[in-house]
Amino acid sequence: MAGQGRMGSFGLGPGGNCICPNCEHKTPHITGTPCFDQTCPKCGSKMVREK
Repeated sequence: MAGQGRMGSFGLGPGGNCICPNCEHKTPHITGTPCFDQTCPKCGSKMVREK
């Protein structure tokens, strides 16, 4: 379940996936690492959190 995190931001919780906005490749979200800090293993684009 999502909730208010540190610094007043709202996280999406520990589960879910990161998705590439370029090629739509999905990887599991790593707890503690924002998706935008990960790069797509297929094309090298920055990942975003799947909603």
